[in-house]
Amino acid sequence: MIHIKRKVGVNRVFMLTVGWEDLPKSWSVHGVDPEIRLMEPVPVVLIESIDGWVMLDTGFNKALIEDPALYRRFHSKFNLIKPILPSYEVDPLLDALDRLDIAIDDISVVALSHLHNDHAGGIRHFSGGTTIVIQEDELAFGLGDQARSQAHGLARVDYDDPLINWHQISGDAEIATGIDAIFTPGHTPGHMSFVVHLDGDESKGLVFAFDAGDLMENFDDEKPIGGFLDVTPEKTVEQIQRLKRIASEFHYQLIPGHDPDVWPTMAEGLARQVHL
Repeated sequence: MIHIKRKVGVNRVFMLTVGWEDLPKSWSVHGVDPEIRLMEPVPVVLIESIDGWVMLDTGFNKALIEDPALYRRFHSKFNLIKPILPSYEVDPLLDALDRLDIAIDDISVVALSHLHNDHAGGIRHFSGGTTIVIQEDELAFGLGDQARSQAHGLARVDYDDPLINWHQISGDAEIATGIDAIFTPGHTPGHMSFVVHLDGDESKGLVFAFDAGDLMENFDDEKPIGGFLDVTPEKTVEQIQRLKRIASEFHYQLIPGHDPDVWPTMAEGLARQVHL
């Protein structure tokens, strides 16, 4: 565990929505009525650092949703979770980048919170050069027992590629100037969240929880998440509490990974700041 220090170097942050998941709320909050359903955004974060453009997560692989046979294999039987793609011309992720006038080759680093299919499906665009940062425990899980990993929402076809330029880390680490990876296992064995230190006053920064906490109520009420692996639900609260402590220490905004209200509201607010 590193001692996080404020190190500015981030100019702009874009919060992108590259799809949605229609799913039982019980996947986000342990113990709630499984009949309650939410439409949760699929998040990608794009960060302009002095080291170059950094992307956090990559969204779905559209082929696994649109091809009927692949859909049956990877999505149709997975715990009542329905993936939804936005309208697109080429690809949801590529279209989102195009709207920002950013090319795939402009991305110098991609960091993956974890390997679930709604976060790792776009890695295929970066095979052959771009550095892909991942926790070593996560990659070991993803490349281990395929039946087990697929049963837990990973699609090995997304990331089992010898051309991928993996950069494996263990625990907390700085992945670019102004961007820290925070090891938050529980949702998956190697899940990580991120702290982004924005240029400007000392209270300007963001803590991206990703799936260490899907919804703001996970943090406000310290409720365990519903999707976890090899830990008790109560253990996931430890990561929620740690991210809350970091956000409080730096006076940063804490952003849950899939909140259908918080994510679009924060994304719109950041976009307005960019265009001021």
